[in-house]
Amino acid sequence: MSTQRPGRAAVTGIGVIAPNATRVDAYWKSLREGLGVLDRITREGCDHLPLRVAGEVRDFDAAALIEERFLVQTDRFSHFAMAAAALALDDAGLGSGDPAEPYSIGVVTAAGSGGGEFGQRELQKLWGQGSKFVGPYQSIAWFYAASTGQISIRGGFKGPCGVVASDEAGGLDAVAHAARAVGRGTGAVVVGAAEAPLAPYSMVCQLGYPDLSTVEEPDRAYRPFTEAACGFVPAEGGAMLVVEDEAQARDRGTAVRAVVAGHAATFTGASRWEQSREGLARAIRGALDEAGCAPEEIDVVFADALGVPEADRAEALAIADALGAHGTRVPVTAPKTGIGRAYCGAPLLDIAAAVLAMEHGQVPPTPNVFDICHDLDLVMSRARPAELRTALVLSRGLMGSNAALVVRRGGDCAR
Repeated sequence: MSTQRPGRAAVTGIGVIAPNATRVDAYWKSLREGLGVLDRITREGCDHLPLRVAGEVRDFDAAALIEERFLVQTDRFSHFAMAAAALALDDAGLGSGDPAEPYSIGVVTAAGSGGGEFGQRELQKLWGQGSKFVGPYQSIAWFYAASTGQISIRGGFKGPCGVVASDEAGGLDAVAHAARAVGRGTGAVVVGAAEAPLAPYSMVCQLGYPDLSTVEEPDRAYRPFTEAACGFVPAEGGAMLVVEDEAQARDRGTAVRAVVAGHAATFTGASRWEQSREGLARAIRGALDEAGCAPEEIDVVFADALGVPEADRAEALAIADALGAHGTRVPVTAPKTGIGRAYCGAPLLDIAAAVLAMEHGQVPPTPNVFDICHDLDLVMSRARPAELRTALVLSRGLMGSNAALVVRRGGDCAR
């Protein structure tokens, strides 16, 4: 471990479990090509519900990736998180064996709803067979903090751990929390979010959101920033990152993929999309200030892209308010329109996409969107080559949280 003074938080590892891929290279290839994988929901017990289209993680074999003793204790959302964490640790060169300094590695996750599938199954046993048939892990598997706990136990990590519950925007807040822990001296933090909202009970709960799309055609169900916007499509999955002290990473000889440069968050209230214009703009300005970044330095914006007309308008105006004239010229993208919106996992997948876009010099397109009705330079149809040094990632929650995160390309972050 480096003895230098703690400094900037570097992203050194990325792990992705998403509807379009379960590996980073395949994830980027799918994003770059603008592939849409939204389709009819096939999960058991869901065929009678009005929500018909989602982003499912179809090629995921939890038993091949996670030990049985963890599988029986955990819900699908934790399976995704544990698998993505292992991939991120391997990517960062921290994945083999017990950690040399377990107290120097922490874990932070964000969660929106916890383990709905596990909880539903055990409650059905309770009402159908009696309390003696309810498993002991019901008490922990559904819990918001389950993924943090299981990742830390599995990896032997004993550093600062936590869980962030602040709407979908909690995904960005968790990364900021991890970056600040690194700034206070923690060597590394495994951070991210993964969700599994497609069990019947979870889906019934979501049907209370007026912002949810119930359109049955996959290529028309999620089209933000257009006249045809009709809400968002939910998705499973998410991403985990390894965030560590930049000097420590360089001492280890590990590539710095990106630096977490700035973050800010605000709150404007549930479904108050008109007010979210000001709240999101303030978050953007706050993130730029923390990063020491001028508006014109932003090379790409990864939009929240809710798909609700009022929310889309508010976001477009917030970008213009915060970035000025640059806000109408900077490339904007929303690759989540091809895979769905994975609640807290969505902004983590966007961070992963932003890092990959900066590494490859391409802005991925926004699938299924062709005719926007807002003053944005939205990248559509095909990827756009560009010199990308700094990315802005935006997220809002249905309950009113707003967040912005600035990340800089690793190779451009030397002191």
